[in-house]
Amino acid sequence: MYFCYYHAVGDKTKAYIAFSHFLGIGPIKFQAIKKRFNTVEEAYKSNYSKLSSIVGAKTASKFIDFRKEFESVDYEKKFKEKNIKVIHQENKLFPKNLINIPDPPICIYVKGNYDLFDFDGKIISIVGTRMPTSYGQKATKDITYTLVGAGFSIVSGLALGIDSMAHSACIESGGETIAVLGCGVDIVYPYSNRTLYKSILQNNGLIISEFPPGMTVLKGLFVARNRLISAFSSAVIVVEGSKRSGSLITAKYAAEQGKDVYAVPGLIT
Repeated sequence: MYFCYYHAVGDKTKAYIAFSHFLGIGPIKFQAIKKRFNTVEEAYKSNYSKLSSIVGAKTASKFIDFRKEFESVDYEKKFKEKNIKVIHQENKLFPKNLINIPDPPICIYVKGNYDLFDFDGKIISIVGTRMPTSYGQKATKDITYTLVGAGFSIVSGLALGIDSMAHSACIESGGETIAVLGCGVDIVYPYSNRTLYKSILQNNGLIISEFPPGMTVLKGLFVARNRLISAFSSAVIVVEGSKRSGSLITAKYAAEQGKDVYAVPGLIT
């Protein structure tokens, strides 16, 4: 059985949730907003004039309209029903390795036993092609088994191929794994990984996303997701990543974040 400790949504958390749900304000604009107001609550309640001076007239107008609709939704009930926990930037449980990147997520949505996970511990991300060779599959399993045996947790993106194998091998070897999604945490994508999704939660792992629950799959979200995969980790291992693959985007983010990057490029004979 998997579970998530749930805490009531206060005014501060509510403000963070609102900004994360509004598509016109992403992490970069949100950082600019935070700098101009004393609190996030103040920013959320601000008038059109103040907001427009930061995000522009069009975005400010849309946010004012959005806020009226947002107020009518009981997010506390919604998250509780789905066992989803929300952790914002000012929450003491917000991972330090996320807050230190240039564009930290406004908040993260989590399924799983978040309170007991050690984000300051040893974490490695393993990513790669969706169509691995038999060599790539074996390399992923061997590397994962070795890392878990040395006390590492494994982070990946729940994609088909290398990502799924890394998650599965971690669970098989008794480790804890984090799946970072490019959609809402309540959306299983790809759906063929629904058994793995459940297995991660049943084995003390976590499902995490910066995107609000219910957010469906959009191509651009996966690129944004990749920076979090690298941010969670002390290093990134790429297995058979193609030239234009998402795994190489993750490696690029890792390099920019000052993380070590390793590669399993192909069969070594």
